[in-house]
Amino acid sequence: MRAAMPLIELQDLYKTYYLGALDVPVLKGISLTVAQGELLALMGASGSGKSTLMNILGCLDHPSAGQYRLEGEEVSRLSPDGRALLRNHKIGFVFQNFNLLPRTTALDNVVLPLYYTREDLGERAGRQRAREWLDRVGLGDRMHHEPSQLSGGQQQRVAIARALVNRPRLLLADEPTGNLDSHTSQEILQMFQRLNREEGITILLVTHDPGIAQYAQRTVRISDGRLVDGAAGGAP
Repeated sequence: MRAAMPLIELQDLYKTYYLGALDVPVLKGISLTVAQGELLALMGASGSGKSTLMNILGCLDHPSAGQYRLEGEEVSRLSPDGRALLRNHKIGFVFQNFNLLPRTTALDNVVLPLYYTREDLGERAGRQRAREWLDRVGLGDRMHHEPSQLSGGQQQRVAIARALVNRPRLLLADEPTGNLDSHTSQEILQMFQRLNREEGITILLVTHDPGIAQYAQRTVRISDGRLVDGAAGGAP
């Protein structure tokens, strides 16, 4: 069930890159509200500004102008250290290329983010939480396998467990099925739906593919740095 307070509030967000004497505007007045517990797709072609917007939402970058509030906290003017602290505490990331440590077990890959959080669990409790998340994504029997011993879909499941082990408020998934076959892609997207429904995690799927966007509750489209459509969508 959605909470009344929005998780994300963007108001007149701009981002311009300055390359010598050249100004390159990328985001041009983005205003968007995302409810807590929403499963949202952000669609756009290459060069549309969706990656820049995702980086700002993920506290990897900051806007040139405008406001970004996460759970009511103004984050658009935080220092790099302040953004890093917020990112580690409240945001999880899933990428197209999995980004797992290659000679490290699934369990140790999932435990890793716990070393960078303010939450002092202790090693035993941290490893237990990592095991629980691997169980939730269906890999309880593969936790001692290294990435080379796992299929692409299994590696992405490890990456999802790693992204969620800190219990973030927001999960950003950037083309999360780009390296997977169609059947495995469907399984991963259905897993996002289940995690959203059962855990109440707010999930933003960043994609160029309308087939992926169909799994979201709502689709927002970005073109040339502006939001052009926020039509409702539903899973097939």
